[in-house]
Amino acid sequence: MGKFEDILKQYWGYTSFRSIQLDIIESAYNGNDTLALMPTGGGKSITFQVPALAMEGICLVISPLIALMKDQVENLKKRGISAVAIYSGMTQHEIDITLDNCIYGEVKFLYVSPERLSTAIFRERIRKMRVCMVAIDEAHCISQWGYDFRPSYLKIAELRSILTEAPFLAVTATATPEVVDDIQEKLHFRNGKVFRMSFARDNLVYLVRNVEDKEKYLFKIVDNIPGSGIVYVRNRNKTKEIALMLQRAGHAADFYHAGLTMEMRNAKQNDWQTGKTRIIVATNAFGMGIDKPDVRFVVHIDLPDSPEAYFQEAGRAGRDQKLSYAVLLYNESDSLRIEQRLEANFPPPDEIKRIYQALGSYLNIAYGAGKGEVYDFNLIDFCSTYKLNMVVAYNSLKILEQEGYIELTDELDNPSRIMFLVNKQELYRYQVAHAEMDKFIKVLLRLLPGVFSQYVRIDEQFLSKTTGLPADKVFENLKTLSRQKILNYIPKKRTPLVIFIEERLDDKNLRIEPERYQTLRERYRARMNAMLQYAQSQAKCRSQFLSEYFGQTDSYRCGKCDVCTARNELDMSKYEFDNILEKIKATLTKTPLPLENLIDSTGSNPDRVARVIRFLQDTGKITVNSQGLLEWVIRK
Repeated sequence: MGKFEDILKQYWGYTSFRSIQLDIIESAYNGNDTLALMPTGGGKSITFQVPALAMEGICLVISPLIALMKDQVENLKKRGISAVAIYSGMTQHEIDITLDNCIYGEVKFLYVSPERLSTAIFRERIRKMRVCMVAIDEAHCISQWGYDFRPSYLKIAELRSILTEAPFLAVTATATPEVVDDIQEKLHFRNGKVFRMSFARDNLVYLVRNVEDKEKYLFKIVDNIPGSGIVYVRNRNKTKEIALMLQRAGHAADFYHAGLTMEMRNAKQNDWQTGKTRIIVATNAFGMGIDKPDVRFVVHIDLPDSPEAYFQEAGRAGRDQKLSYAVLLYNESDSLRIEQRLEANFPPPDEIKRIYQALGSYLNIAYGAGKGEVYDFNLIDFCSTYKLNMVVAYNSLKILEQEGYIELTDELDNPSRIMFLVNKQELYRYQVAHAEMDKFIKVLLRLLPGVFSQYVRIDEQFLSKTTGLPADKVFENLKTLSRQKILNYIPKKRTPLVIFIEERLDDKNLRIEPERYQTLRERYRARMNAMLQYAQSQAKCRSQFLSEYFGQTDSYRCGKCDVCTARNELDMSKYEFDNILEKIKATLTKTPLPLENLIDSTGSNPDRVARVIRFLQDTGKITVNSQGLLEWVIRK
């Protein structure tokens, strides 16, 4: 075994890499700027974690998802690998200590959110670190043409002037060919290499069902496919309605959305992960960072916003490589709602400006102030205070984020943390002088290794049980020690955050770039239309459609989706079917023909040609024109 396999075996317990993982690892290790395109569940994090462990120095990982950062840091720590994260919501002292540990300690992975990159403290400290690699997770966020553009990602390339030798490794699960080119350009790739894993999932069966009563059809799915599943819907109320409906029918189901408290979300997620709940009905807030390998089905009751979103969510099924199903339930009313969605996602610029000014007032930020500041933010209270439509307000804030004025985070679960501010000798003297605190401090020291050099998580309820003190007394002791500068105590907090990237502006200086606004709107419409095309098409293999959308030119029919199954009923090989189809298409795109002439023109078995023609008519690829001639349907 080579050194990379040794690392994989030592820390992850696997004996071999999957697909293109090793090619990516070797490319990054050899100093090449590298872009890795790997579908959800393809093992993206291993491609930068393994080479970094084989290199001297620290790996800088940039990720936009704070929850995912925290998950990866915890997973690395469980494997005995030193990792830390810096993100919005941490105190200045915590950030200071963490950066110092990266310079002088044994930290191997530093995870940062992109808005951190341009801060003076980060720029100053990163120069003192020996950075061996820069890994960019969710790299599609750097492209304005991508479905989740983040302006803060554009700052990443500025690291080139500081980290002149470190290779960049960018990874993403969802990038169209246009986005692939844009990522390399925006990151200033130097002779970069691109590796693509096939977007085909051989064990995943894609199905589209055109049904009027979607809830009724959902029962058919959950009754016939054993195992756990996810049901995605678009609004929060619907999650509860459908979960209750499933419960009444005897299924172990629950609901999940971003409006629930963090405790409730964690409990529901844990019940599903451990099998206590079989089916989770959720908005798209559920799933990021979830690693449950035995999900047997993912059902979408509502049309997702884009093939990117659908591919990522559907890809949560069958990560254990066993047969699984991704089912999209569709009917004509879905196509009628596209325009409504477009309007809701792109409020008029004047409305966006009004919400920006309301935000400034809500947070008590003076004009010209606020740059770089982080604020707790409650969307429900904000909308209630200013009588705003929540959907319009949220989407306005997301556009302000894309314009680079603010950053908006999801609700963060920041547990309580402490760190001793005095050294061990000073602490001993304090314990001698304050006997009433001695036992409490000894418990802290026993339970919390490393508490002199870094912030350590604590659970006040657990401390209460361990010390025998009431919870309010534990809290009082921590506050007392904090006031006396013996330790720094940061109580837990759960809240979304707003970061002002620029100072608060007045209406005259707040500019929603018309051209960019229109481009973003049209890009959204194009992605929605592509999703609609996927749902409506009856002639293109579902797996092939998605693979080609993401630029895979050598994709093949899966043979298992609803389109392929219908074609399989023709009782002929793929080669024969494709051969006849190509002849028919080549002929009809030149000129419409009567049925008999068309059959004769192919030179193939007439009965088999007639079967293919019937199939193409049934699936809308061939139609009969007003003169009674067959013609090929050109899609616009």
